[in-house]
Amino acid sequence: MAVHSDYRETKLGRIVDEFERTVIAAILGAMTLITFTNVVLRYGFNTGLIWGLEAVTFLFAWLVLFGVSHAVKITANLGVDALINYFSAPLRRVVGLVAVALCLAYAALLLKGAWDYWANFANLPQTTGRWFPTGIEEMSRTSYRAWYEVIDIPFPEWLRWIEPIMNEGERYEKIPRFIPYAILPIGAALLMFRFVQAAIRLVRGNANGLIVSHEAEDAVSDARHLNEED
Repeated sequence: MAVHSDYRETKLGRIVDEFERTVIAAILGAMTLITFTNVVLRYGFNTGLIWGLEAVTFLFAWLVLFGVSHAVKITANLGVDALINYFSAPLRRVVGLVAVALCLAYAALLLKGAWDYWANFANLPQTTGRWFPTGIEEMSRTSYRAWYEVIDIPFPEWLRWIEPIMNEGERYEKIPRFIPYAILPIGAALLMFRFVQAAIRLVRGNANGLIVSHEAEDAVSDARHLNEED
């Protein structure tokens, strides 16, 4: 089911698009710089960045979770449409609507779980309800866990302003876990946003599915170029 969609048609879509692209580029650059620096220090000076491996691990997790929503945006998720192509156009649209409804339900479950896990480290209340949010849990002082730190990444001095807010003025030695773990609700929210975009396009009739058979499209494009050259 080919989908030719434009996710940059609204101001919000453009903002989210630029945000994703910028963060993905920054993450790739940071991963490359840290890894290169570590290799040079290790083999050239017999030392290294103690926190380098942990930092790259977190950055890779951020890259993957940003990449999930980005893949939905550019319809990079592959699917087999051999059977769907035999359906009539109205039936294909119905199948697409069912698919996007299931994806939205999955994204909602993922967002709830991501928020509840991250909130545990960010001094924020979790949601009630087993599957979908039904309310907000009450918090006690013993529920605050923003003092949990990562293992190796040192706390930068320019972030000391968050200590009175998140850690009752106590000094952080390492980065608190709620900072790298923030990608969980952010990534889930971005995924939900992309599925909502896809659902709107399906309802409006601007698309008839969620996937693009890129391999087939590439083959058609290659054949077209060959014919033009001949």
